[in-house]
Amino acid sequence: MRYVDPVRNPYAPGAGQRPPELAGRGRELDVFDVVLERIARGRPERSLMLTGLRGVGKTVLLNTLRSQAINHLWGTGKIEARPDQSLRRPIAAALHMAVRELAPRHRAPDRIDAFLGVLKAFAQRGAATGRQAAPKLRDRWQPGIDVPASSGRADSGDIEIDLVELLSDAAGVAADVGTGIAVFIDEMQDLGAEDVSALCAACHELSQLGAPLIVVGAGLPHLPAVLSAAKSYSERLYRYQRIDRLDRLAADQALCAPAEREEVEYEQKALDLLYESSGGYPYFVQAYGKATWDHAPRSPITAADVRVAAPEAEAELAVGFFGSRFERATPAEREYMRAMAALSLVEGETDGGGRDDMDAAVPTAEIARALERKPASLSPARDALIKKGLIYSGERGTVAFTVPHFGRYLRTQPA
Repeated sequence: MRYVDPVRNPYAPGAGQRPPELAGRGRELDVFDVVLERIARGRPERSLMLTGLRGVGKTVLLNTLRSQAINHLWGTGKIEARPDQSLRRPIAAALHMAVRELAPRHRAPDRIDAFLGVLKAFAQRGAATGRQAAPKLRDRWQPGIDVPASSGRADSGDIEIDLVELLSDAAGVAADVGTGIAVFIDEMQDLGAEDVSALCAACHELSQLGAPLIVVGAGLPHLPAVLSAAKSYSERLYRYQRIDRLDRLAADQALCAPAEREEVEYEQKALDLLYESSGGYPYFVQAYGKATWDHAPRSPITAADVRVAAPEAEAELAVGFFGSRFERATPAEREYMRAMAALSLVEGETDGGGRDDMDAAVPTAEIARALERKPASLSPARDALIKKGLIYSGERGTVAFTVPHFGRYLRTQPA
């Protein structure tokens, strides 16, 4: 038997933090490799959208795909969308970073300077057309671009026209060096309606031209609906990949592979219990794995070790994963979510032990009936929860939690 050293605990539960073993995502990585190779050879390809609940590892996968693009010598940039922020400045910063990566390989410095002038004009035009005629100092974009802003390109003030021109010019720079540019956008469902429409129009133009620039977005399950509402052709414009929880084989690999590198093993019953507790959600797998490792005295790790450690993992999730989100909600919004939680248990399936394995989508009419309210009176709470990213509407007239097992958590909390 081998001592299990807490100092050598390999598991990493954290927001966007790459786990020691990226299990169950081989297909997505292979698909993206093909996309990169096809574009490099001038073949037509679509931009990529990753969708899924929170805690399934979308950000980790997005970062891994970016690393793949860098390994293919592409220029890359990444942003995180915010509901109250225009796309102009962050995407300008991302493209600035991408082109800087390509600049040393470009034979014509003047071509790079010309693009940077367009980029600067694009970003500054956003400041000039904002709510304030003279933006505050903290709102002024300082990109560190020494060239003067150009005129007559990507500076019309219409985000759709400007973004099409900017991305087309960026793709031209990439084509000059025989490579591509990939822009990665996390939390993409938080983009404003105008920005989503502009981004779709730009991707449409790039695909028609066969230009070597793609957008890789990640967002909640309703991201396809957000894109479709902006442009009807978006259903055919992107390649959609749903990122889900891990199957049993992948979840076991996520736990066992890092442990084996530390010469630690798991008993089969321990793995059974860990999968039942985590539901296969990558964030939960790491949380339960870390707590179990810290409590296990020796290898092999047993089911008894998992049972002893489970309360600590659940307490950490209750504070850091569930509680922090619950605290952001107002009393009216909490009442709405509690009703959702009760109804999702009624509508959902159980795992045979009386616990729901997945909270089901709930009709908004049923929530109103449970709260004895008119549906219209609950619209502000529903809309605010959607904006805060706590619930989403995958189908008209229904809502569901963006966080796995959130309904289970709410049902354990005192009213």
